[in-house]
Amino acid sequence: MQDCKNRPERLDKLLASSGLVTRSEARAAVARGRVTVDGVPAHSPEQKVTREAALCLDGAPVDTAPFLYIMLNKPAGYVCSTDDGDGPTVLDLLTGPERRRGLFPAGRLDKDTVGLLLLTNDGASAHRWLSPKQHVEKRYFFRCARPLDESAAASLERGVDIGGVVTKPARLTVQPGGTEGVLTITEGKFHQIKRMLAAVGNEITFLERVGFAGLPLDPALPRGGYRRLTEAETQMLLNPK
Repeated sequence: MQDCKNRPERLDKLLASSGLVTRSEARAAVARGRVTVDGVPAHSPEQKVTREAALCLDGAPVDTAPFLYIMLNKPAGYVCSTDDGDGPTVLDLLTGPERRRGLFPAGRLDKDTVGLLLLTNDGASAHRWLSPKQHVEKRYFFRCARPLDESAAASLERGVDIGGVVTKPARLTVQPGGTEGVLTITEGKFHQIKRMLAAVGNEITFLERVGFAGLPLDPALPRGGYRRLTEAETQMLLNPK
């Protein structure tokens, strides 16, 4: 199979895939001489180019990578969906060309849960990250209503019944005082962390995902902010050791 980076495509289609312009806007930009290919003014929107070519629009480089990987610091009140049936979605937080890239959340966080959420248009990789067979780690910081004693902590690490299903072993670090901690799980069952704490007679009052598949939440990323993953972060997710 030919590598998508080396497969020639129409210039207007490639420009539109960046999210910067629509297909018709791309054709108009080419006609006005605003587009260059490897430093040479483009001569036609039908011109065939590859994704390895250096495309520029108004002198600025155009990102034509087929897949996009974004870290979002999800705020409370947003749903992890591509439609707004239950309120504002995490996609409403996107403000740039990423809005036109066909992104979707790789997994879900509850509406009131905050923290690290990956957005991508790479369906195959997202499916792999979310497959129970892959045992991808998800790390959460939590606050609970009452201090966790040693017995409750041991139960959470060993696995608890959350309604006919026993959770897999988890890693737990409880901070001094017993009402805050970090819990790492390898599953993604519905409301799992909340149900686990309820199973030991406690209640979650705050929940933040701080890690996913070895990728930590960027502490410099404000709530509601997002950024593209670095090349090193992308490779870590796509080629886990």
